[in-house]
Amino acid sequence: MEPTLDTLPAGTRVVVAMSGGVDSSVTAALLKQQGYDVIGVTLQLYDHGQAVAKPGACCAGRDIHDARNVAAAIGIPHYVLDYEARFREAVIDDFTESYLNGETPVPCVRCNETVKFTDLVAKARDLGAKALVTGHYVRRVDGADGPELHRGADHTRDQSYFMFSMTPEQLAFLQFPLGGMDKDATREMARRFDLQVAEKADSQDICFVPDGKYSDVVKKLHPDAATPGDIVDVNGTVLGRHDGIIHYTVGQRRGLGVSAAHPLYVVRLDPETAQVVVGPEGALKRTTATLHGVNWLGATDMPADGIKVQVKMRSTQPPTPASVRPTGKGEAVVELEHPATIAPGQACVFYDGDRVLGGGWIGR
Repeated sequence: MEPTLDTLPAGTRVVVAMSGGVDSSVTAALLKQQGYDVIGVTLQLYDHGQAVAKPGACCAGRDIHDARNVAAAIGIPHYVLDYEARFREAVIDDFTESYLNGETPVPCVRCNETVKFTDLVAKARDLGAKALVTGHYVRRVDGADGPELHRGADHTRDQSYFMFSMTPEQLAFLQFPLGGMDKDATREMARRFDLQVAEKADSQDICFVPDGKYSDVVKKLHPDAATPGDIVDVNGTVLGRHDGIIHYTVGQRRGLGVSAAHPLYVVRLDPETAQVVVGPEGALKRTTATLHGVNWLGATDMPADGIKVQVKMRSTQPPTPASVRPTGKGEAVVELEHPATIAPGQACVFYDGDRVLGGGWIGR
Protein backbone atom coordinates (compact mmCIF):
# COMPACT_ATOMS: atom_id res chain seq x y z
CA MET A 1 0.00 0.00 0.00
CA GLU A 2 1.30 3.44 -0.89
CA PRO A 3 2.19 5.77 1.97
CA THR A 4 -0.29 8.51 2.75
CA LEU A 5 -0.89 11.18 5.37
CA ASP A 6 -2.15 10.50 8.89
CA THR A 7 -5.75 11.55 9.58
CA LEU A 8 -5.90 14.12 6.75
CA PRO A 9 -8.50 13.39 4.03
CA ALA A 10 -7.90 13.96 0.34
CA GLY A 11 -8.61 17.54 -0.66
CA THR A 12 -6.81 18.97 2.37
CA ARG A 13 -4.32 21.74 1.61
CA VAL A 14 -0.75 20.78 2.46
CA VAL A 15 2.62 22.43 1.88
CA VAL A 16 5.46 20.21 0.69
CA ALA A 17 9.02 21.38 1.37
CA MET A 18 10.71 20.77 -1.99
CA SER A 19 14.52 20.74 -1.98
CA GLY A 20 14.83 19.68 -5.61
CA GLY A 21 15.89 16.15 -4.68
CA VAL A 22 14.18 12.85 -5.34
CA ASP A 23 12.67 12.41 -1.86
CA SER A 24 10.70 15.65 -1.68
CA SER A 25 9.78 15.43 -5.35
CA VAL A 26 8.25 11.98 -4.85
CA THR A 27 6.43 13.28 -1.77
CA ALA A 28 4.83 16.10 -3.76
CA ALA A 29 3.90 13.85 -6.69
CA LEU A 30 2.44 11.19 -4.42
CA LEU A 31 0.23 13.62 -2.51
CA LYS A 32 -0.92 15.27 -5.74
CA GLN A 33 -1.90 11.84 -7.08
CA GLN A 34 -3.79 11.08 -3.87
CA GLY A 35 -5.94 14.18 -4.30
CA TYR A 36 -4.41 16.61 -1.82
CA ASP A 37 -4.32 20.36 -2.50
CA VAL A 38 -0.53 20.54 -2.72
CA ILE A 39 1.61 23.68 -2.64
CA GLY A 40 5.33 23.28 -3.20
CA VAL A 41 7.72 25.57 -1.36
CA THR A 42 11.48 25.79 -1.89
CA LEU A 43 13.84 27.78 0.30
CA GLN A 44 16.62 29.87 -1.19
CA LEU A 45 19.19 29.68 1.58
CA TYR A 46 22.09 31.51 -0.05
CA ASP A 47 22.77 33.59 -3.14
CA HIS A 48 23.03 31.41 -6.24
CA GLY A 49 26.11 33.01 -7.74
CA GLN A 50 28.03 34.00 -4.62
CA ALA A 51 27.24 31.02 -2.37
CA VAL A 52 30.01 29.11 -0.70
CA ALA A 53 28.01 25.97 -1.40
CA LYS A 54 29.14 23.47 -3.97
CA PRO A 55 26.95 22.81 -7.01
CA GLY A 56 24.38 20.09 -6.44
CA ALA A 57 24.10 20.69 -2.71
CA CYS A 58 20.68 20.99 -1.09
CA CYS A 59 18.93 24.32 -1.79
CA ALA A 60 21.53 25.56 -4.28
CA GLY A 61 20.48 27.20 -7.57
CA ARG A 62 20.30 23.97 -9.56
CA ASP A 63 18.04 22.40 -6.97
CA ILE A 64 15.64 25.34 -7.02
CA HIS A 65 15.45 24.92 -10.79
CA ASP A 66 14.75 21.18 -10.41
CA ALA A 67 12.05 21.75 -7.78
CA ARG A 68 10.33 24.31 -10.00
CA ASN A 69 10.38 21.91 -12.97
CA VAL A 70 8.97 19.02 -10.90
CA ALA A 71 6.18 21.24 -9.57
CA ALA A 72 5.29 22.30 -13.12
CA ALA A 73 5.35 18.69 -14.35
CA ILE A 74 2.96 17.42 -11.66
CA GLY A 75 0.77 20.52 -11.83
CA ILE A 76 1.09 22.21 -8.45
CA PRO A 77 1.80 25.84 -7.52
CA HIS A 78 5.38 26.45 -6.43
CA TYR A 79 6.97 29.27 -4.43
CA VAL A 80 10.62 30.09 -3.79
CA LEU A 81 11.13 31.86 -0.46
CA ASP A 82 14.24 33.94 0.18
CA TYR A 83 15.50 32.85 3.61
CA GLU A 84 19.12 33.75 2.95
CA ALA A 85 19.47 36.28 5.78
CA ARG A 86 17.71 34.00 8.25
CA PHE A 87 19.88 31.00 7.23
CA ARG A 88 23.06 33.05 7.54
CA GLU A 89 22.13 34.21 11.03
CA ALA A 90 20.68 31.01 12.45
CA VAL A 91 22.84 28.36 10.78
CA ILE A 92 26.03 29.59 9.11
CA ASP A 93 26.99 32.09 11.83
CA ASP A 94 26.23 29.50 14.53
CA PHE A 95 28.36 26.96 12.64
CA THR A 96 31.38 29.27 12.41
CA GLU A 97 31.11 30.40 16.04
CA SER A 98 30.99 26.78 17.14
CA TYR A 99 34.18 25.97 15.22
CA LEU A 100 35.91 29.04 16.66
CA ASN A 101 35.00 27.71 20.13
CA GLY A 102 36.69 24.37 19.45
CA GLU A 103 33.42 22.48 18.91
CA THR A 104 32.14 20.18 16.16
CA PRO A 105 28.74 21.59 15.16
CA VAL A 106 25.76 19.92 13.49
CA PRO A 107 24.25 22.66 11.28
CA CYS A 108 21.55 20.37 9.83
CA VAL A 109 19.91 20.26 13.28
CA ARG A 110 20.05 24.05 13.56
CA CYS A 111 18.53 24.40 10.09
CA ASN A 112 15.64 22.09 10.99
CA GLU A 113 15.20 23.77 14.37
CA THR A 114 15.03 27.31 13.03
CA VAL A 115 14.46 27.75 9.31
CA LYS A 116 12.53 24.60 8.42
CA PHE A 117 10.46 23.68 11.46
CA THR A 118 9.87 27.18 12.81
CA ASP A 119 9.82 29.64 9.91
CA LEU A 120 8.54 27.24 7.27
CA VAL A 121 5.83 25.85 9.58
CA ALA A 122 4.63 29.41 10.14
CA LYS A 123 4.61 30.05 6.38
CA ALA A 124 2.62 26.86 5.75
CA ARG A 125 0.00 28.00 8.26
CA ASP A 126 -0.13 31.41 6.54
CA LEU A 127 -0.89 29.60 3.27
CA GLY A 128 -3.85 27.85 4.91
CA ALA A 129 -2.24 24.41 5.02
CA LYS A 130 -3.16 21.78 7.58
CA ALA A 131 0.28 20.16 7.43
CA LEU A 132 3.87 20.74 6.36
CA VAL A 133 5.06 17.60 4.58
CA THR A 134 8.71 16.67 4.02
CA GLY A 135 10.62 13.81 2.42
CA HIS A 136 12.59 12.95 5.57
CA TYR A 137 13.11 9.30 6.44
CA VAL A 138 11.48 9.47 9.86
CA ARG A 139 8.08 8.36 11.09
CA ARG A 140 5.36 10.18 12.98
CA VAL A 141 3.45 7.65 15.07
CA ASP A 142 0.22 8.62 16.81
CA GLY A 143 0.64 7.39 20.39
CA ALA A 144 -1.72 7.45 23.37
CA ASP A 145 -0.49 10.93 24.34
CA GLY A 146 -0.19 12.41 20.86
CA PRO A 147 2.22 12.22 17.92
CA GLU A 148 5.60 10.59 18.54
CA LEU A 149 8.79 10.89 16.48
CA HIS A 150 10.25 7.52 15.46
CA ARG A 151 13.26 6.41 13.44
CA GLY A 152 12.75 5.72 9.75
CA ALA A 153 11.98 2.10 8.92
CA ASP A 154 15.20 1.96 6.88
CA HIS A 155 17.78 2.61 9.58
CA THR A 156 20.48 3.22 6.96
CA ARG A 157 18.49 6.27 5.82
CA ASP A 158 17.05 7.31 9.18
CA GLN A 159 17.26 11.09 9.74
CA SER A 160 15.79 11.30 13.24
CA TYR A 161 19.13 12.35 14.77
CA PHE A 162 18.79 15.70 12.99
CA MET A 163 15.23 16.31 14.19
CA PHE A 164 15.38 15.85 17.97
CA SER A 165 14.90 19.56 18.67
CA MET A 166 11.41 19.93 17.20
CA THR A 167 8.61 20.77 19.60
CA PRO A 168 5.48 18.64 20.14
CA GLU A 169 3.46 21.41 18.47
CA GLN A 170 5.67 21.29 15.37
CA LEU A 171 5.52 17.49 15.28
CA ALA A 172 1.72 17.64 15.36
CA PHE A 173 1.79 19.80 12.20
CA LEU A 174 4.43 17.80 10.32
CA GLN A 175 3.99 14.69 8.17
CA PHE A 176 6.62 12.29 6.76
CA PRO A 177 5.02 9.91 4.25
CA LEU A 178 8.34 8.31 3.17
CA GLY A 179 9.33 7.24 6.69
CA GLY A 180 8.21 3.66 6.16
CA MET A 181 10.09 3.26 2.85
CA ASP A 182 13.67 2.72 1.76
CA LYS A 183 15.52 4.74 -0.88
CA ASP A 184 15.20 2.07 -3.58
CA ALA A 185 11.41 2.14 -3.25
CA THR A 186 11.45 5.95 -3.40
CA ARG A 187 13.49 5.97 -6.60
CA GLU A 188 11.23 3.37 -8.15
CA MET A 189 8.25 5.57 -7.34
CA ALA A 190 10.06 8.53 -8.94
CA ARG A 191 10.51 6.51 -12.11
CA ARG A 192 6.85 5.56 -12.08
CA PHE A 193 5.91 9.24 -11.82
CA ASP A 194 8.44 9.96 -14.61
CA LEU A 195 10.15 12.61 -12.54
CA GLN A 196 13.26 14.14 -14.07
CA VAL A 197 15.10 13.82 -10.74
CA ALA A 198 14.54 10.05 -10.45
CA GLU A 199 18.26 9.28 -10.83
CA LYS A 200 19.58 12.45 -9.20
CA ALA A 201 22.40 11.80 -6.74
CA ASP A 202 21.81 12.43 -3.05
CA SER A 203 23.30 15.58 -1.60
CA GLN A 204 26.45 14.92 0.42
CA ASP A 205 28.10 16.66 3.36
CA ILE A 206 26.88 20.00 4.70
CA CYS A 207 25.10 22.01 2.02
CA PHE A 208 27.09 25.23 2.39
CA VAL A 209 30.52 23.59 2.85
CA PRO A 210 32.41 23.12 -0.44
CA ASP A 211 34.20 19.77 -0.69
CA GLY A 212 33.79 19.12 3.02
CA LYS A 213 36.43 21.73 3.94
CA TYR A 214 34.82 23.27 7.01
CA SER A 215 37.82 25.49 7.75
CA ASP A 216 37.47 27.23 4.37
CA VAL A 217 33.99 28.45 5.34
CA VAL A 218 35.19 29.67 8.73
CA LYS A 219 38.14 31.53 7.18
CA LYS A 220 35.88 33.05 4.51
CA LEU A 221 33.61 34.55 7.17
CA HIS A 222 36.34 35.17 9.78
CA PRO A 223 39.63 35.83 7.94
CA ASP A 224 41.47 36.26 11.24
CA ALA A 225 40.15 32.97 12.68
CA ALA A 226 43.19 30.77 11.96
CA THR A 227 45.31 31.62 15.02
CA PRO A 228 48.48 29.48 15.12
CA GLY A 229 49.31 27.60 18.29
CA ASP A 230 50.93 24.55 19.84
CA ILE A 231 50.09 20.90 19.41
CA VAL A 232 50.60 19.35 22.85
CA ASP A 233 50.16 15.92 24.37
CA VAL A 234 47.85 15.25 27.31
CA ASN A 235 50.71 16.10 29.70
CA GLY A 236 51.27 19.50 28.10
CA THR A 237 54.47 18.61 26.23
CA VAL A 238 54.76 20.60 22.99
CA LEU A 239 54.94 18.27 19.97
CA GLY A 240 54.59 20.77 17.15
CA ARG A 241 52.73 23.80 15.77
CA HIS A 242 49.43 24.23 13.94
CA ASP A 243 47.84 26.93 11.77
CA GLY A 244 44.57 27.17 13.72
CA ILE A 245 42.27 24.92 15.75
CA ILE A 246 39.61 25.37 13.05
CA HIS A 247 41.57 22.80 11.01
CA TYR A 248 40.99 20.08 13.63
CA THR A 249 38.13 18.12 15.17
CA VAL A 250 37.96 15.91 18.24
CA GLY A 251 38.72 12.31 17.28
CA GLN A 252 40.78 13.26 14.23
CA ARG A 253 43.77 11.02 13.56
CA ARG A 254 45.12 11.89 10.12
CA GLY A 255 46.85 15.11 9.14
CA LEU A 256 47.92 16.13 12.64
CA GLY A 257 51.35 17.29 11.53
CA VAL A 258 53.26 15.47 14.28
CA SER A 259 54.82 12.03 14.47
CA ALA A 260 54.86 9.58 17.37
CA ALA A 261 55.62 5.95 18.14
CA HIS A 262 51.91 5.22 18.47
CA PRO A 263 48.80 6.64 16.78
CA LEU A 264 47.67 10.02 18.11
CA TYR A 265 44.18 11.50 18.08
CA VAL A 266 42.81 14.97 18.76
CA VAL A 267 41.56 14.74 22.34
CA ARG A 268 40.61 18.36 22.98
CA LEU A 269 40.67 21.80 21.36
CA ASP A 270 41.35 24.80 23.58
CA PRO A 271 40.39 28.13 21.96
CA GLU A 272 41.66 30.16 24.95
CA THR A 273 45.24 28.92 24.58
CA ALA A 274 44.97 28.00 20.87
CA GLN A 275 46.19 24.50 21.75
CA VAL A 276 45.40 21.25 19.99
CA VAL A 277 45.68 18.48 22.60
CA VAL A 278 46.49 15.02 21.24
CA GLY A 279 46.81 11.62 22.86
CA PRO A 280 46.24 7.89 22.47
CA GLU A 281 42.82 6.57 21.51
CA GLY A 282 42.10 5.68 25.12
CA ALA A 283 42.30 9.36 26.10
CA LEU A 284 39.32 10.05 23.84
CA LYS A 285 36.96 7.68 25.58
CA ARG A 286 34.61 8.98 28.25
CA THR A 287 31.43 7.80 29.89
CA THR A 288 29.94 11.15 30.96
CA ALA A 289 28.70 14.14 28.98
CA THR A 290 27.00 17.33 30.09
CA LEU A 291 24.25 18.66 27.84
CA HIS A 292 22.65 22.05 27.29
CA GLY A 293 19.73 23.09 25.11
CA VAL A 294 17.92 19.86 26.02
CA ASN A 295 14.61 19.21 24.28
CA TRP A 296 12.35 16.51 25.74
CA LEU A 297 9.66 14.79 23.66
CA GLY A 298 8.46 12.30 26.25
CA ALA A 299 4.78 12.22 27.29
CA THR A 300 5.71 13.41 30.80
CA ASP A 301 8.66 15.35 32.20
CA MET A 302 12.02 13.61 32.33
CA PRO A 303 12.21 11.81 35.72
CA ALA A 304 14.24 13.79 38.24
CA ASP A 305 16.31 10.71 39.10
CA GLY A 306 16.97 9.93 35.44
CA ILE A 307 15.82 7.45 32.83
CA LYS A 308 17.49 4.64 30.92
CA VAL A 309 17.68 5.33 27.19
CA GLN A 310 19.81 4.62 24.16
CA VAL A 311 21.78 7.55 22.77
CA LYS A 312 23.44 8.54 19.53
CA MET A 313 26.27 11.07 19.72
CA ARG A 314 26.89 11.06 15.98
CA SER A 315 24.38 10.56 13.20
CA THR A 316 26.16 7.51 11.77
CA GLN A 317 26.67 5.56 14.99
CA PRO A 318 24.18 2.99 16.30
CA PRO A 319 22.32 3.80 19.55
CA THR A 320 24.19 2.78 22.70
CA PRO A 321 22.81 2.19 26.24
CA ALA A 322 22.94 5.13 28.64
CA SER A 323 21.02 7.00 31.29
CA VAL A 324 20.10 10.68 31.22
CA ARG A 325 19.27 12.84 34.21
CA PRO A 326 18.08 16.47 34.28
CA THR A 327 20.35 18.89 36.16
CA GLY A 328 18.57 22.17 35.50
CA LYS A 329 16.37 23.96 33.00
CA GLY A 330 17.45 22.74 29.58
CA GLU A 331 20.43 20.88 31.07
CA ALA A 332 21.19 17.22 31.71
CA VAL A 333 24.00 14.76 32.26
CA VAL A 334 24.37 11.53 30.28
CA GLU A 335 26.11 8.44 31.64
CA LEU A 336 27.16 5.90 29.01
CA GLU A 337 27.38 2.19 29.81
CA HIS A 338 30.39 1.90 27.51
CA PRO A 339 33.11 4.55 26.97
CA ALA A 340 32.87 6.46 23.70
CA THR A 341 34.36 9.44 21.89
CA ILE A 342 32.39 12.52 22.97
CA ALA A 343 32.85 15.67 20.88
CA PRO A 344 31.66 19.05 22.20
CA GLY A 345 29.17 20.71 19.87
CA GLN A 346 27.67 17.45 18.65
CA ALA A 347 24.09 16.44 19.42
CA CYS A 348 23.27 13.66 21.89
CA VAL A 349 19.89 12.20 20.92
CA PHE A 350 17.82 9.99 23.24
CA TYR A 351 15.91 6.93 22.03
CA ASP A 352 13.52 4.39 23.50
CA GLY A 353 13.80 1.71 20.86
CA ASP A 354 12.80 3.50 17.66
CA ARG A 355 11.10 6.40 19.44
CA VAL A 356 12.96 9.69 19.78
CA LEU A 357 12.65 11.04 23.34
CA GLY A 358 14.61 14.24 22.65
CA GLY A 359 18.22 15.27 22.93
CA GLY A 360 20.65 18.06 23.71
CA TRP A 361 23.99 19.61 22.80
CA ILE A 362 27.25 18.26 24.22
CA GLY A 363 29.12 20.90 26.21
CA ARG A 364 32.86 21.45 26.46
